[in-house]
Amino acid sequence: MLELNSGDYRVVIDPERGGSLAAFEWAGHAILRASKPGTMSETACFPIVPFSNRIEAGQFEMDGNTFQLAPNAPSLDGNNPIHGFGWLSAWEVVDADATRVVIQHTHDASEWPWRYRARQYILLGENGLLLQLEVTNLDETVMPAGLGFHPYFPRRAEALYHGLHLGEWSVDNGCLPTRLVELSEPADWWKGAPVGSRSVDTVYTGRHGPLTLIWPDIAAKATIKPSENLPFTVVYSPHGRDFFCVEPVSHETDAINMKPGGMAALAPRETMQAWMHIEIESAD
Repeated sequence: MLELNSGDYRVVIDPERGGSLAAFEWAGHAILRASKPGTMSETACFPIVPFSNRIEAGQFEMDGNTFQLAPNAPSLDGNNPIHGFGWLSAWEVVDADATRVVIQHTHDASEWPWRYRARQYILLGENGLLLQLEVTNLDETVMPAGLGFHPYFPRRAEALYHGLHLGEWSVDNGCLPTRLVELSEPADWWKGAPVGSRSVDTVYTGRHGPLTLIWPDIAAKATIKPSENLPFTVVYSPHGRDFFCVEPVSHETDAINMKPGGMAALAPRETMQAWMHIEIESAD
């Protein structure tokens, strides 16, 4: 475990557990839920690489070749690989000082058919937490790629989520997309209702501006600013659980099968980068 502190902020990094965060606090309050013992999905936040969410049945075609991936987290989804492989890998510490930690993991083209290197930069300052994530194609052929972040936030009764998006996906029982509803102008699809008022696991498209979360009970407001190449937001708010997720990601669920250009295509030795900044302030 590695710990960074700055002003009212504190973050704990657990490199060996999927390159994840174990805690993120502000003024003594948990902004991310603290990691729990168990599976990788019990962390505070993990990096998503090299693809977001699910690939239907683990099958896709690229350049005339058909690829088949096995489910990588059967306890969560026995039919589809999910969230890539970074969260299931031990990461090594490349560099660390009082303000930042740099970690990485290298994939050997076993479960995912391409070799790649992922690197994550965790920086903490008085203006909040910055997570930077990159993936480099180490193989000799073009690699599809996607990035994102999977934070878990405490779900209290009156917690609010606000984000402006053009579209919302309907999904089937396996959380795979079935129908996209789009508006002419970006809108708050939650219409100001508490995040616990809906049970969803879906993707919003065409993000405009930052994402905000408010916890009235602790008078805290989180402003999440993702990089422009993370225009999609996965919102996961399961019924009866003590958390919800707001995940900035680079592509829709199963984008590799949905349309050309749904995921980035990295040439050999090419790198894709993305970031997410979280700042906390008093919500008066």
